[in-house]
Amino acid sequence: MDLWFTEKHTDDVNFTIKVKKQLYSGKSYYQDIDVFDTYEFGRVLVLDGFIMLTEKDEYIYHEMVTAVPMAVNPDIKNVLVIGAGDGGTIRELTRYPTIEHIDMVEIDKQVVEVCKQYLPQTACKFDDERVELYFEDGLKYVRRKQNEYDLIIVDSTDPFGPGEGLFTKEFYGNCFKALTDTGILINQHESTYYDSYVDMVKRTHKRIGSAFPVTMVYQAHIPTYPSGHWLFGFASKNLHPVYDMQAEKWEQFGLKMKYYNTKLHQGCFALPNDVLEVLEDA
Repeated sequence: MDLWFTEKHTDDVNFTIKVKKQLYSGKSYYQDIDVFDTYEFGRVLVLDGFIMLTEKDEYIYHEMVTAVPMAVNPDIKNVLVIGAGDGGTIRELTRYPTIEHIDMVEIDKQVVEVCKQYLPQTACKFDDERVELYFEDGLKYVRRKQNEYDLIIVDSTDPFGPGEGLFTKEFYGNCFKALTDTGILINQHESTYYDSYVDMVKRTHKRIGSAFPVTMVYQAHIPTYPSGHWLFGFASKNLHPVYDMQAEKWEQFGLKMKYYNTKLHQGCFALPNDVLEVLEDA
C-alpha cells in the first residue's frame, strides 16, 4: 500500500507527497514533529502538519534569508537567528568568514535534536565555534538586547502556535532596539496567493513598518511552500536593499550558490501587482 503525506494549504487545496517511510514521529512540549523520507523531495521536516523544509528545495529559503542581507552589508559581524531549529540558516551564515558571532534562539530543543539525527544536510554547523545556542522564547530573549546585532533573522514557523509571538508589534520594536545603526531585520513573510493568507501578510507588513523606517518585501519560488510563491521581509534603520547593495564586495566572498545571485537580488524586490496591492493596502 502506498504511503502519502498531505498538507492542507486551504479548505479547498491539499499538497500531497508520496513517502518511502516515516523516519521519526514525536511530540515535544510545543508541537508535533515528523520526518519523512520521500521519493521526490528527499527528507522532509513537518511541524504540526506543516512542511518546514525538504532536502530538495531548502537551499532556496536559506540562501534568500542570508545572502540578501549579507550583500547589502557585507561587513555584518554579529547575528541573531530566532527559530531555525533545522540548522539551514546557521549553515549558510557560517559560510561567511567575516561573521564573528551567531546567537541562535530556538524555543524547542527537540526540533534541533531531531534535525541533527535525521537532517544532517541542514543541521551540520551547530558545532561551529562562532555559534551559541539558547533554548528559550525569542520574544523574551530579544527584549534584553540593545544595539548589539548587525543582523536579525526571524526564521519562524507560521504566526500561530509556538511562532505567534514573533509576529507582534512589540517583538519588531524590540528587534529595532537590538539592532545597530546599520542593522537589518529579515523575516519570512508568508504568501498572498491564497486569500486565507492575505490578512497575515498585511498585519505583519504593517507591524514591521510601524517599527522600521525602511520596510520592503522580496520574493522567491519555493515549490513545497503553499502556492510556491513565498515572500520575505527586509527592514532596516537606514539601508535600502537595492540601492545600498554592494554586489562586488559580496561576490568577493566567492560563495557558490544554487539559487541566489546579485542580479536576482535586484529582481526579487520587483513584486507582482497583486502583491503590491496587498502591501499598499496594509
